[in-house]
Formats: sequence, C-alpha cells, structure tokens
Amino acid sequence: MEAARTVKDVSPHEFVKAYASHLKRSGKELAPYDPDWYYTRAASIARHIYLRQGLGVGALQRIYGGRKRNGSRPPHFSKSSGSVARHILQQLQQVGIIDIDTKGICNYRLRWREFVTKASTFSVLIYIFYFSNNVRGRRITSQGQRDLDQVAGRVVVAL
Repeated sequence: MEAARTVKDVSPHEFVKAYASHLKRSGKELAPYDPDWYYTRAASIARHIYLRQGLGVGALQRIYGGRKRNGSRPPHFSKSSGSVARHILQQLQQVGIIDIDTKGICNYRLRWREFVTKASTFSVLIYIFYFSNNVRGRRITSQGQRDLDQVAGRVVVAL
C-alpha cells in the first residue's frame, strides 16, 4: 500500500498549478483582471498557510514583495499589495479552506521568546493575559487540509 501524499511531498510549482486549476473549477470567485494570476496567487497563499500556520496579511505582503524600481535611483525592497492578500484570505475563509486562529499560538511563541529575555515574573503574567487574546493568525481547516492533500496526491499520480 502506498503512503498518503501531502503538500510537503510535492514540488511547489506543480502543486500551485494544480491547485490553481482546482480553485478555478470551483467557481467561487472571479479574478479582477487575469484569472490565472489570481487563482495562482490564491493557491500559493493556501500552500504557505498549510506549511506555516499563523500568517497574516503583513507576512504575506513581505513574502510576495519584491524589487521596486525607482528610475535612476537604486532599487529597494517593497511590500506587495495588502488588498490582494486580504481579499484572497477572506475568500479562502468563506470557502472553508482557512480559518482565523483566535488563540494565536504561532505568533504567541515568537513574541514569548522576545519577551522572556527582558521581563520579570509579574510582567510575564501580564503579558500572557494581554497577548493571549490579541494575537491572531490564519490556520488551515481540516477540510482545507483534506482538499490540499487530495490535489497533492493527484499531482504525484500525474507525474
């Protein structure tokens, strides 16, 4: 019996193409200009959240950002559009692929490491009370994980 295939077992390029066509067939949302570009970005965002939960709009802006050409001045890094990332996250949430992580465990761990180095015990208790309710991120739902793994399995079979 062959082992189950997940998103981690498949080439990212092949998976994003296959999942983009899957999203395109589902007909949940029309793209603003180029339908292939929009669904490809949605598939890529879903894959990023599958691999690293707790991402938000700001993290996705940094992931998809790139070089800004400033004419005769040297180029510098620039974030991508937050509106596109936010809209895709909202659409993936409506479809049921991702959900908002109200506990914010992923971001909580990162902030905890920063905070422990410069805090007293009393301050740590205040920090836990305050940030346990205010830190959020996105996580993949069980239905979304099932869909992504099914597409990954089809990609493996096609190769």
